[in-house]
Amino acid sequence: MNSHHMQIKKIQERLLENGYIPDDSTLITLFLASNLKKPMLVEGPPGTGKTELSKKVALAFNRDFFRVQCYEGITFEQIVGEWNYQKQLLHLEMSRLKDTDEDIFAEEFFIKRPLLSAFINKEPSVILIDEIDKADEEVESFLLQALGEQQITVNDLGTFDLENDLMVFLTSNSQRNLLDETKDRCLYLYIDYPSFEREMDIVKSQVPLASSTLVEQVVKAIQKIRGINLVKKPSIRATVDWVKTLMALEKSDLDENTLKDTVGVLVKNQEDKKKIETVLFK
Repeated sequence: MNSHHMQIKKIQERLLENGYIPDDSTLITLFLASNLKKPMLVEGPPGTGKTELSKKVALAFNRDFFRVQCYEGITFEQIVGEWNYQKQLLHLEMSRLKDTDEDIFAEEFFIKRPLLSAFINKEPSVILIDEIDKADEEVESFLLQALGEQQITVNDLGTFDLENDLMVFLTSNSQRNLLDETKDRCLYLYIDYPSFEREMDIVKSQVPLASSTLVEQVVKAIQKIRGINLVKKPSIRATVDWVKTLMALEKSDLDENTLKDTVGVLVKNQEDKKKIETVLFK
């Protein structure tokens, strides 16, 4: 077996041991990201395991995990860090009382946020920049500059170099188009809803006590429901939760009455519920 095949096999084994079932595209992209030291841009529908992938990689390979949760209006300070003004003022007052000239722009007065913490961490790390499409373009530009040049500059403090083997995951739900510069610097991975066989495997790994018959019935129903034009399609997590619900109700199979009684586990609004009932209960 070639060296790269062995490495890919090792990635697969480690992820499986930690409860994540990857497809071939995911494995190859992870292998390339690790070897080329490039960020991964992971897109796909909500609930397909984009965020979970980075967490499981950190867990599987004993890496420290850092996360930036993006949202509309997020700033540089909330991603990198900010000055502790109260501590600076207090120190300034004390230095005046002592008639000394103290530097209040030292690292001890700077509150480090996830990106900077991940950069200067001494151990191999993973950083997840989650839902980057919710941040504005200015923030996105800064992030890619920092990740591309592997440096972060903080005014009045200096430049920090990357100090560890850092794997970078960016996720997007495609709420807006990302910059071309972002796409150019990243390896791209699209995670779609899983195939029937893969979703069966995922559910069995998460709910090992569930019977194969029950899991098969639930996954068939879920895959049919995802074909309906819904406001929010059921996630993989919803499939797992539905199986757990049926087991809690001591149901061994998914008959029509049980489906009607428990479909609320899947849907998040009345419009979707009506659509599902129309298609499934004609």
